[in-house]
Amino acid sequence: MFTGLVETTATVASIARRGSEARLAFSVDARWLAERAGSAAGGSVVRGSVERGSFVLGESISVSGACLTVASFDDSGFAAHVSEETLRVTTLGDLRPGQRVNLESSLALGERLGGHLVLGHVDGVGTVRACEPEGEARRVVIAAEPELMRYFAPKGSITVDGTSLTVNRLPHADCIELMLVPHTLAVTTLGGLSAGARVNLEVDVLARYVGRMLEAAGIVRGASNDEALLATLERSGFVP
Repeated sequence: MFTGLVETTATVASIARRGSEARLAFSVDARWLAERAGSAAGGSVVRGSVERGSFVLGESISVSGACLTVASFDDSGFAAHVSEETLRVTTLGDLRPGQRVNLESSLALGERLGGHLVLGHVDGVGTVRACEPEGEARRVVIAAEPELMRYFAPKGSITVDGTSLTVNRLPHADCIELMLVPHTLAVTTLGGLSAGARVNLEVDVLARYVGRMLEAAGIVRGASNDEALLATLERSGFVP
């Protein structure tokens, strides 16, 4: 589990395709690696790591929002196996050597939750429709598929390429509007977004379960939602 607070960025060092799967290697900032290794050597928890070294074999790392497992590592970074399913539902299949990705280590129990609860399970890919400066910040509009749009709400949480953000508003039925503050632009890959870019989207886990429970209760999607909800409330005794 993650928080959506990106710790650093990494560079794609190599991509080895293996049929419908792939092995991705990432080169990571030396200072960030040294901080992880130093904290681990001192016996403190480094986002789930208490072993000596910059990484722990088998630990989870969020790579631009997709939870990957460290398969090997060295002094320069780590490598991970990427399944066919992950390549299909995320942008990781679009990566090329030299591209940057956002990294976040898994959350340790008891740590401060600065963003929101993020699973690292990408729900779909969105497309940047507009990206315009607004003062020192940047206003971004992202188009998403209808099955994802129903989970978004103004001032609700969303994860974009592993970054925890707040939905400003829903300007149209097929897109969301976000505001990227200067810090986010500086420390994540989102500073390089432009119209047409594809991004990984993860809906808020609470919205995911509420939506599933409403479906199980027989509330259908679409224009008839209001009537179906009222009928369910009546059957349950909440409405006379």
